[in-house]
Amino acid sequence: MAKLKTNKIIYLLLSVTAVSAVAVSSRTDAAGNKQPVVYHEPADGVAKDSVGSKKAFMAAYRVLMHPRCMNCHPSGEAPLQGDDSHVHTMGVKRGHDGKGMYALKCSNCHQPQNTPGLHMPPGNPNWHLPPADMKMVFQGKSPRELAAQLLNPELNGHKTTAQLIAHVTSDSLVLGGWNPGDGRTLPPLTHAEFAKQFKAWIDKGAFLPDK
Repeated sequence: MAKLKTNKIIYLLLSVTAVSAVAVSSRTDAAGNKQPVVYHEPADGVAKDSVGSKKAFMAAYRVLMHPRCMNCHPSGEAPLQGDDSHVHTMGVKRGHDGKGMYALKCSNCHQPQNTPGLHMPPGNPNWHLPPADMKMVFQGKSPRELAAQLLNPELNGHKTTAQLIAHVTSDSLVLGGWNPGDGRTLPPLTHAEFAKQFKAWIDKGAFLPDK
């Protein structure tokens, strides 16, 4: 009997450990029960490397927190501007769809291409902030907080890890960070290196940084 109890305890401990390895948060379902939110299912046959994964994220984090990226992921309702990340002038606000409010729409000034001239508006055919119901805030986030947010479909725009990699690799708004117009600094990594580090973070296990 004592051996049976011991085996049951060991089984329970192993079960809890297995769940904690793939879930770092929970959500409440329609019945009011908490369900684990699985952020990342490791791919079969891919060796996990917690040190390498965290190191890769810390490299990518430098880009994510750079003004070319963070200025469109503010903690408030207004986008940020410039290398000093000051609040956007002219009273511009996010709006429900991330494209501005009332007459102050992003597309009024942000044309499909960069406007020529020093510090003139950068352009993109789909210029916008994240929408009000999925703000995807980067500003003020620690590496651990931002990594957890990026892996949580309820906070990252309902993206899988494969879709996250595709986003940072080929999305035109992301690519625009390396073509920001005259007078703006570039992110600290090339786009190719940033995408490589971001993918390495996920491929090596999508581990959260310690802090």
